[in-house]
Amino acid sequence: MATKPNIVLVHGAWGDGSHWRHVIPHLHRQGFRVAAVQNPLTSLAEDIDRTSKLVADQDGPTLLVGHSYGGAVITGAGHVPNVVGLVYVAAFAPDEGDSLGSIFARREQPSGASSIRPDQYGFLWIAQESFRESFGQDLDESEALVMAVAQKPIAGRCFEDKSGVPAWKSKPSWYQVSANDRMIPPETQAWMAARIRPKKTITLPASHASLASHSDEVVALIAEAAGSYA
Repeated sequence: MATKPNIVLVHGAWGDGSHWRHVIPHLHRQGFRVAAVQNPLTSLAEDIDRTSKLVADQDGPTLLVGHSYGGAVITGAGHVPNVVGLVYVAAFAPDEGDSLGSIFARREQPSGASSIRPDQYGFLWIAQESFRESFGQDLDESEALVMAVAQKPIAGRCFEDKSGVPAWKSKPSWYQVSANDRMIPPETQAWMAARIRPKKTITLPASHASLASHSDEVVALIAEAAGSYA
């Protein structure tokens, strides 16, 4: 029997590897070797570099999974030779020359954008008092509170950095759309999903935090993608 691929989980903005805490135990129980990167969120290039190094350190075929901004990261890091596929979880899937800002500019700003606050150092935060309604309205209050308080800010330049040649043009992909997302419009997600021509697209009645609120379905999609190589 072929060995199951490794799975590297890539967090998005305002979070870290612990955002995958509902996903990791399920994948572990299914026998997958899982790693969750801790990206600096200081520039797209630096986040791609950090992720690429972790991927290259994996022994054998590796599936990359990105949430939110993490989708832009795996789009670049997916060129590492041992990457066999990409899973986008309510995530950006930029083409060459795209930035997060240019993708947002295609339609009216999502309601959650009004909760973003810049600091004096060039980093962006989500206001704690509106974090739940913006980022994860389907999370329980305690979980949303912890996410809000422990959030990791992202450098504003990450919204301006342009993507290079996308790995989804040469590696198979899967996409999960969050139908009730207030951070990345569901219509934008569906447009990106159609553009990358994934092997499978699923739509969940979820907030932006689908990896926490609908972890069972997200795990099932990841496992299905990984099963293509097992």
